[in-house]
Amino acid sequence: MEKVEEKGRGGRRRRSWKRKEEEKEEELEEELKEKLKEKLKELEKEEQLEEELKQELELEKELEELNDEELEEKLEEDLEEELEEEQNIYYKNNIIKNEYYILNL
Repeated sequence: MEKVEEKGRGGRRRRSWKRKEEEKEEELEEELKEKLKEKLKELEKEEQLEEELKQELELEKELEELNDEELEEKLEEDLEEELEEEQNIYYKNNIIKNEYYILNL
């Protein structure tokens, strides 16, 4: 009878030990799942950043491909417009000065 009792006690101990081991395994699995989820999120962020970088590079290439002549033409037009405005201001100031001079005669 003693042997049966010893086996029974050992059986309970083994079952208790097994349960503890199973609980530890479940906890480890949960931790691994969480870590995998975090890694997946990080990878998604990295992919998004890579895509943004690709788009930026494409835009830079497009800018480089723009024809220099077109840029020069646009700059010339802008400069001509500015010069015209300055000339108009100069002429208007002269007209005002002349009118002032005439009025003071």
